[in-house]
Amino acid sequence: MNRVYVCSCFGITDKQVKEHAEAGACTPRQIASATKAGTDCGSCVRTIQGLLGRGACPRRELLEKGRTAAVLAAESAPVARPVPADAA
Repeated sequence: MNRVYVCSCFGITDKQVKEHAEAGACTPRQIASATKAGTDCGSCVRTIQGLLGRGACPRRELLEKGRTAAVLAAESAPVARPVPADAA
């Protein structure tokens, strides 16, 4: 088996990055949350970006269509719901 290590600090392979990308990780930060890759020396972040490419990330597609990040953040923010007085 041929392993290509992307992150030598945490032993993360290109296969692991691709698996997380297939599961929905769209950014190096999301890969870092799942694997720690990119959180120590940071030298692998560009490689991770390359592996992620410009795939089917819904947020990225909206940004490419001209939507701003602020609008996207507002759309994806959870709606605050009031807590009933008797629940406190």
